[in-house]
Amino acid sequence: MKITFIGLGIMGSRMAKNLVKEKLDVTVYNRTQSAAAELVKLGATVAKSTADAVKDADVVISMLSTPGVVNDIAFGDSGFVKHMKQNALWVDCTTVDPGFSRDAAAKARSYNVRFMDAPVAGSKIPAEKGELVFLVGGAAHDMQEVQSLFDIMGKKTVHAGDTGMGTSLKMLVNSQLAQAMVVFAESVVLGEKMGFSRDFLLEFLSALPVTAPFIKLKTDKIKSNDYSVEFPLEWMQKDLHLLGLTAYDNGVPQFMASVASEIYASAKADGFARDDFSAIIKSLEKRAK
Repeated sequence: MKITFIGLGIMGSRMAKNLVKEKLDVTVYNRTQSAAAELVKLGATVAKSTADAVKDADVVISMLSTPGVVNDIAFGDSGFVKHMKQNALWVDCTTVDPGFSRDAAAKARSYNVRFMDAPVAGSKIPAEKGELVFLVGGAAHDMQEVQSLFDIMGKKTVHAGDTGMGTSLKMLVNSQLAQAMVVFAESVVLGEKMGFSRDFLLEFLSALPVTAPFIKLKTDKIKSNDYSVEFPLEWMQKDLHLLGLTAYDNGVPQFMASVASEIYASAKADGFARDDFSAIIKSLEKRAK
């Protein structure tokens, strides 16, 4: 199986590395070529254009930032889909909205290319360890074709249903993730104002059964004022925006998620866009002074 991996950011570079380490036939492409240097040392082939990257591929995996970027790289003037082999499979792991995934699938079919949406639950460290959870939308037989690749990059695969259902499920996951971080951060900021020490609050509140389990993984970094990026705050705000579009399409209000989206947008405006999304606590502290 010839595999092409497009997008070597925080997540994609680590996902691709796990495939390369298994001695698979992997070609990589990234707009910033230097991002591929480590993978080339491990045995990957680097392509200078998306057309060259995909021309012989049986499977193309993309892990990009936004629907707009996916659309440009896949279907723009230099888009890769038109250069893919007939009946090859494109697996998009980017967090996009379900409507975008369904549109992408329809466009891909016009080139006789199969499509699967497979966003992931997990951030930098799970990607590095091969412990992601793949949320898949598409045909079951297509998923079986690439299950061995998902098993290398992740610990679990959930077949959510037809095209667009993987991205639908990711909307729900990130909605809870984003809101849980805001609730915890607000509680810590208020607690400090009432006289509790930050260390006490981080230890006590994170251990409560009412607190999302992932918060515990963030407390040591927050204690040391370390907001090095695992999941960029700006992408969390982007995901909440996509959730709003999806909710609108389905006629379902999202009151709390809409408020959370504005809180992250405010933090982004405060200069925390490229920090980890846990830096929401710094933005809230700034406004509490």
